Amino acid sequence: MQRFGQVSSFQQFMVGAILGYGMTFWHAVLAITAGSVMLEVITILLGVAGVREGLSTSVLARWAGFGRRGSALVGMLVAISLAGWFGVQNGVFAQGMHDLTGWSHEWAWALLGGVAITAVTTYGFRTMAWVGYLTVPAFLALALVSVVDALRHHSLGSLITAEPPGPPLSLGAGVTLVSGAFILGAIMTPDMTRFNRRPADVVKQTLVSVTLGEYAIGMIGVLLAHAARSSDVVGIVTSSSGLLGTLVLATAILKINDWNLYSSSLGLVNAIHVLTGRRVGRVPVTVVLGAVGTLLSAAGIVHRFTGFLTAIGVLAPPVAGIVIAEYYLVRTCRGPLRAARAGGAPPPDPADWMPRALVSWAAGTAAALLGVGTAAITSVTVAFALHTVLGRLSARRATTPAARPSPLPATSQKGH
Repeated sequence: MQRFGQVSSFQQFMVGAILGYGMTFWHAVLAITAGSVMLEVITILLGVAGVREGLSTSVLARWAGFGRRGSALVGMLVAISLAGWFGVQNGVFAQGMHDLTGWSHEWAWALLGGVAITAVTTYGFRTMAWVGYLTVPAFLALALVSVVDALRHHSLGSLITAEPPGPPLSLGAGVTLVSGAFILGAIMTPDMTRFNRRPADVVKQTLVSVTLGEYAIGMIGVLLAHAARSSDVVGIVTSSSGLLGTLVLATAILKINDWNLYSSSLGLVNAIHVLTGRRVGRVPVTVVLGAVGTLLSAAGIVHRFTGFLTAIGVLAPPVAGIVIAEYYLVRTCRGPLRAARAGGAPPPDPADWMPRALVSWAAGTAAALLGVGTAAITSVTVAFALHTVLGRLSARRATTPAARPSPLPATSQKGH
């Protein structure tokens, strides 16, 4: 339920609307299919590693490719990205609630929303699960009412065959949009799946949630864009006045923003432990991050960071490729992790830095920045392939016996 809540969000409505604004219906279906397949493969592979090892993303990265201090970089990337998006979405919630209700200031709504979500996240996974049970069905039902109202004057057949109302969008750009919109959600999968009972659970929850979320919400966004001749579907979905619009917005933000804060706190906890040697609890870190994000959103500052958060999002996809390559193909981490599971003790810490991971990370990011192919897919693929090659070469050198020294000449041996 929580995974489906992450995918079935306003962000997916927006992705679908942008696709529909620049693509025909069937081209949008193709873009959603290609992007979803990539997301499902990454999500399942990372999720299975999480359930096997019982480790969060940033802690798993310590052994799966990045080393001790390298995993701190991963943790900081996740913490900054998701804490930033927590603040941004809280700001969107405050602005929307102010516009819909017409009373109180935005900063008051920002404080109210931030405090509520921080409190839910502080209590942990079980409370977040109950929030998901309530808000996900509520959001889908309420949003469906708004969508039906917006589409009731249009023929479904005409919307499917309609030409896109905006500038053309290429298939590659569409696939990048679909995959890039949820790549951080895919990377943080072990934070959630470490609580699953078996790998089959990961496969089921991924296929159901990602497929339904991407297709159901994404395709509705495409149809809305064709019907309204606009990409502003958030305005369409929340245009219902009074209580309905208010509840749509509130449930949409609450069901995903707690996970932004939860995974951000796990990443920061790992980074603090690695960099300072101190173990801090998730709860105080959650409270601090929630307070900072709430205050920044109340001050309206977080909206200036949207471009920055989008930019550092380019760094995220290669992380998935490196962890998957290390865990499933290079496999240098599997022995220590297996021994740790059998012995019930934490595995010994790896080296501080893994140069091949840093090289692969840089190469994947560079490929995305240079615009080689579809950015998100290219960056993951380049990082995955390069890390696999470097890891196999390193393993081959480690297993090759060193050349034996030639024996000393007979005369030298006698002399000794």
